Amino acid sequence: MLPFTPEQFLIVFVNYNHGIWPIQIAAYLLGGIAVTSLFLTTPASDRAIAGILAAMWLWTGFFYHGIWFAVINKAAYVFAALFMVQGCYLIYAGVYRRQIRFGLRCGLAAWAGAAFVVYAAIAYPLIGMATGHAYPAMPMFGVTPCPVTIFTFGMLLLTVDTVPRGLLVIPVVWSLIGGSAAILLNVPQDWLLLLSGCIAVALMVVRDRRAIQGVRPA
Repeated sequence: MLPFTPEQFLIVFVNYNHGIWPIQIAAYLLGGIAVTSLFLTTPASDRAIAGILAAMWLWTGFFYHGIWFAVINKAAYVFAALFMVQGCYLIYAGVYRRQIRFGLRCGLAAWAGAAFVVYAAIAYPLIGMATGHAYPAMPMFGVTPCPVTIFTFGMLLLTVDTVPRGLLVIPVVWSLIGGSAAILLNVPQDWLLLLSGCIAVALMVVRDRRAIQGVRPA
């Protein structure tokens, strides 16, 4: 049983979206930069993408969870800590150590990654509007947990080398928490989240094993 009603949940988004405007536009611009950087395949572009993903996790953890969502759910402080840990890990692994190499290559994992990115940025808000959750009473790309998680899975699938497995732990945990809550709260655009972690991890494992064996990605 959730400690808040669907109505209270939607009011949080209304207050949050009004409170942070126009950060939503900046989030889309950063998302566009991240996607464009996939075509550059340089150390600087890898760091830029990792830094953008980190910024999204840190912002969402501190502002959405830690300030707005905590008003109706004290567990949000735990969620805030998890999101900020994920953001710091992305900075460490992707910006400082450059352990994430982004890029485009053939294979099911890349196609799924592209689909996740498009879903998070475009299909997600359209489904929300179509099901009666129009702005500002809706989660927005880059600044709320579920779109950020789906977008992150998409970008991590669009890599050309093995992704540190530790980077997947918190997104997978949130995919189960957020996806389950979405069903209870009737937020249909978040239903994909429940399966996104399992799909992303499975595709990465298969892709990496094929790469090690010298088999072309399927």
